[in-house]
Amino acid sequence: MGRLGNKVAIITGSANGIGLEAATLFAEEGARVVLADFDAETGKNREEVLKSEGHDVLFVQVNVADRASVDAMVKEAIDAFGKIDILVNNAGITRDAMLSKMTVEQFEQVIDVNLKGVFHCTQAVLPHLIESGKGKVINTSSVSGAYGNVGQSNYAAAKAGLIGLTKTWAKELGRKNINVNAVAPGFTETSMVESVPDHVIESLVKQVPMGRLGKPTDIANAYLYLASEESDYVNGHVLHVDGGIMM
Repeated sequence: MGRLGNKVAIITGSANGIGLEAATLFAEEGARVVLADFDAETGKNREEVLKSEGHDVLFVQVNVADRASVDAMVKEAIDAFGKIDILVNNAGITRDAMLSKMTVEQFEQVIDVNLKGVFHCTQAVLPHLIESGKGKVINTSSVSGAYGNVGQSNYAAAKAGLIGLTKTWAKELGRKNINVNAVAPGFTETSMVESVPDHVIESLVKQVPMGRLGKPTDIANAYLYLASEESDYVNGHVLHVDGGIMM
């Protein structure tokens, strides 16, 4: 307990799934947490529940693909908490299709949220991280971004792009005492995989040496490590949390 005491963290895509698990864990570890998500109704409900449990959290609706929305979210965070120490770029969408059938709109939607959204959020938060004198940026990549995946040209391209951004920003911002790292989850039990047929899930599980899909808490624990002081000399790293599926 208390690994993030006196820290302020923004976690995008935190109304559900991995983001919510991370927001809850960060709050339990002493952080004041901005729950940033496009889903206003669910986000407000999550805020109420966490506040009822004694946590200092704030929900802010945001469309990470819209820079004005991101700037407004960051301003609301500063107005509420006075500073920002940690940014977890967790928000993401999928619009899967084979290359021959993928529409331009499907491609652009995923790039806008999963790649440009990370650029918007990090650039908007950067002055406040610098002002704090120390900061952590955690980007959510994917095994799809490292190794590709059938039917995910858009998603894989965006997640591969995040690896490039992570390493570039780590080189640019390390001298400012800001660590930039990424987590690359494997197949994880979230709403994104709920629509996947059971036989496909079974085949995926057979490929994982650990013999199971990931759980949101597995990814949240990786975020926590990279957000904490325990990772102060870890910079530009992509932490694979995938059960060994891509060894």
